[in-house]
Order: sequence, then C-alpha cells, then structure tokens
Amino acid sequence: MKNKIILILFGVLALAIAQAQTPFKQELYIGASFGTNFSSISFAPKVKTKQLMGFTGGIMARWNTENHIGLQAEINYSQNGWDEDFEDFPDKDYQYTRTLNYLELPFLTHIYFGGKRARFFINLGPKISYLLSESTSQRIDEAAIEGLVTKQHNLPVQYNFSWGLCGGPGFELRTGVGTFSLEGRYYYGLGDIFSNSKGDVDYFAKSSPQVLSVKLAYLFPIF
Repeated sequence: MKNKIILILFGVLALAIAQAQTPFKQELYIGASFGTNFSSISFAPKVKTKQLMGFTGGIMARWNTENHIGLQAEINYSQNGWDEDFEDFPDKDYQYTRTLNYLELPFLTHIYFGGKRARFFINLGPKISYLLSESTSQRIDEAAIEGLVTKQHNLPVQYNFSWGLCGGPGFELRTGVGTFSLEGRYYYGLGDIFSNSKGDVDYFAKSSPQVLSVKLAYLFPIF
C-alpha cells in the first residue's frame, strides 16, 4: 500500500511538472450569449414572491491568459424583477409583476479544465448593472389584501445602479467552427433597489435582487 501511495504521488508530481513546462498559447475569443433569467427580490419586511422569468443576452470576450485560467467580460441586456405570490387568496385572480430591464457588465474570472474539445468551467466575479426601464403588470384590489405588504407597489426604483457577485458552472464543446457552451449562473445583489436609510423615512430595510440564469453561448476564436 505504501509503495502504491508513493507511486501515485510521484505520478501526480510528474504530471504537474510536465504541465508547468508545457508552453501555453494565449487564447482570445469573442461571441454572444442568450438565455433565461429566473429572478426575485429579497424584501425586508418580507414580501411573498415567485420567480419571474425573463430574457438575458449580450456579447462577450474571453481571454485565456494562463493554462486553466482566464478573464471574461460581458455586456448584457437582462430582464429581472419580481412576481408576487397571492397564495393566501386562492379564490382571487390577483397578480402583481414588476419587470426591471438592466444593462449589465460582469467581469469574471474564467477557470476551466478538461481536454482540447470538451471542457468544464466556472465563472466567478462581480457585476454592475444600470436600470434602463421598468414596467408593471397588475390585477389586484389593494383594499381587499389588508395585512400584506404593499408599499412596493407605489415605489419606483430609487437606485438605478445595482451591484453584486455572480458565478456558476458550465460546459463547453470546442469545434472547428467555434465554441458552444451551456452555463448556469447565480447573481446575489449586494445593493438594494429601494432606499434603505435608517429611521422612519424609508420602509424597506432590504430590497436586493437575486437572479438565476441559464445561458447558451457561441464564441469565435481570434487567436
């Protein structure tokens, strides 16, 4: 058993040395992505919400600077927001949905591993967003839902800039005509959409976005 462990350790060491000595040719890709968002807002005081489905898509550039690691920057259009849950009124056809349309700029560390054709990867990093527009769809009797939090219905978004952290795993297939990838990504907002200063002026202490995305992408190699 001891000899087997020593052989395994020597094998791993030899592989690491060989990989470190292998010259790496930097890679630059540009491409586009599109997919679906499932978003909500985390409120305090609590508002019952469901996932709101929306579109996301944009352009991207990836620069693999070292073996197994690179940088990725994107410019995306993203539909986020929230859909309220009126399960306490099963006999009513109530609905309240707020759609928030953002221009997003993620700056990500791209970590990949695998062979020449198939690779698994993880993207991690910060994201900043700017609100382009918002719209509301509602079918509700405010007077009939006494006891529920409704302050958000009459508040426009007060902070147009949003920022937070995002990341997730993916898989890509490299072909002769480019690279195709499928990625899942989660965004945790560190800011709020409504003002949250202390005191009696602002109602919500927290109103941060949470977004789960599933995206397809195509990248074309520049070099």
